[in-house]
Amino acid sequence: MDVVDEESGRSAPLKAEPEGYFSGWIEGSAGLRYRFRLDGEAGLLPDPTSCFQPDGPHGASMVVNHRAFAWTDRDWTGVPLERAIIYEMHIGTFTPEGSWTAATRQLEALHDLGVTVIEVLPVADFPGRFGWGYDGVNLFAPTRLYGDPDDMRRFVDRAHALGIAVILDVVYNHFGPDGNYLKQFAPAYFTDRYECEWGKPPNFDGDDSAPVREFYTANAAYWIDEFHLDGLRLDATQQIFDSSDEHILAAIGQAARSAAPERTILIVSENEPQDARLVRAVDEGGYGLDALWNDDFHHSAMVALTGRAEAYYSDYRGSAQELLACAKWGFLYQGQRYAWQKQGRGTASLDLPPPAFINFLQNHDQVANSGKGARGHALSSPGQWRAMTALLILMPGTPMLFQGQEFRASAPFLYFADHEPDLARLVEEGRRTFLSQFPSLTLPDVQALLASPADPVTFDRCKLDHAERLHGGHAEAWALHRDLLTLRREDSALSVLSKRELDGATLGEELFILRYFGGDSGDRLLIVNLGRDRTFDAIAEPLIAPPGSKRWSLYWSSEDSAYGGQGALSPEMDDGRWHLPGPCATLLRS
Repeated sequence: MDVVDEESGRSAPLKAEPEGYFSGWIEGSAGLRYRFRLDGEAGLLPDPTSCFQPDGPHGASMVVNHRAFAWTDRDWTGVPLERAIIYEMHIGTFTPEGSWTAATRQLEALHDLGVTVIEVLPVADFPGRFGWGYDGVNLFAPTRLYGDPDDMRRFVDRAHALGIAVILDVVYNHFGPDGNYLKQFAPAYFTDRYECEWGKPPNFDGDDSAPVREFYTANAAYWIDEFHLDGLRLDATQQIFDSSDEHILAAIGQAARSAAPERTILIVSENEPQDARLVRAVDEGGYGLDALWNDDFHHSAMVALTGRAEAYYSDYRGSAQELLACAKWGFLYQGQRYAWQKQGRGTASLDLPPPAFINFLQNHDQVANSGKGARGHALSSPGQWRAMTALLILMPGTPMLFQGQEFRASAPFLYFADHEPDLARLVEEGRRTFLSQFPSLTLPDVQALLASPADPVTFDRCKLDHAERLHGGHAEAWALHRDLLTLRREDSALSVLSKRELDGATLGEELFILRYFGGDSGDRLLIVNLGRDRTFDAIAEPLIAPPGSKRWSLYWSSEDSAYGGQGALSPEMDDGRWHLPGPCATLLRS
């Protein structure tokens, strides 16, 4: 095997080393473009561990000087999970420019909002002019579409200066269908032992799997070390297959933490079956990760907000009981039968601390799965959306916002992917097949409205206009999120880290309360009414009684006129009766 200087045509042989590696030397400096020539092969191939692909995955690789950037975050130690307010961001649509540089200019606004952790959708380079990033093929190369590697570093450095951590969504369960050259270097990178939904999965436990495992653990460490990232979000971990004594997920977590032992490193997992083992300690048989996405809360909340329970929403009622259970226990399904899948779902997780559950009302998948890319506020009433937003941010667990949610963005978020024509047709067919699980999306008139993923207009429609947050209802939504995040951050009674500090009760099918036991700082009572106004002459529920000889006073209301509501009134009337307006979330303090 040879390495070839793209510009001069010079080449140098690479000598074999143990474990299938090759090494050699060719003179050059940062900016040198090179490829590899395999023995007996006529064509030239990019480096599978390239740090930058200026012309995309099919072009030459470029040498990058990782030490040239002047970091200013020497004293940065990260953000602990207990203080995490996560903001999911797609760099290509977060701003009209779709670049790291443009996104950097918006960081101060996110700091003012109260965001403490940004979760960036995948940036490993992929073909085409746009995409979500989940078809990455150059796992070590931040895509040229958003800028160069130092532009990414500037984004992270500025975020740290503002007290914001940055974690990266990484895809370790498959490679994209176009531009993956790993198999030409060694077939052992992939396995036929398992079936992955999106292509051949990596070989983590078969013959010659040791270098494959190292490829991924090195990648995890690389992002932490070279780009000063504060952790990773691991995509679809249920499709990562490994029967080794040490599961690759545990190895990845350990590698990421070892790359920056002086910083707090957060490892978040998406796991559809809700396997609590991922966040249990290694010495307890777990994988030692930090948190799991909580689809149960999203699904129940959206049924409550929209009344629709199709496809994977079909096992949720959106009731007060479900939402209260999410607040107290995280997952709703912890091993019991899940009718949609005709099997049990989840594992016992009653003992997990609240921060281990990442709760959300929107994310990239779920907004796009509405068919038209409609955001949650467009699918529900304003009052219900405000009340549910209050629950999301004030309930135990780690809240996550999706870009634009904070100002009720008018831009949709659709599925978009730019591929060559034949592959683009297959991708669009696959997307329509996936959405067909929703009966309402199979209707001919709806099918005609589904956007083509390959159309540049689809991509452009998804770009945020941050000027919106300064005007009208968008400014009211911004104020709502800012004030709620301030409450969560500054009120010690709402910083619930133990289930012993919280209880709750249902007062109706759409009405429930959460009682926060705040000790010296006093108790808090959150009343969530997603239905009509309710008036009670008496309420036979001890959790609504104020502590000792104190009374409840109005602390905050989602119906405050500053948020576009109809005005906030204390629910406890002078004669002792209770009037609970709806839809509304009301916070009381003793």
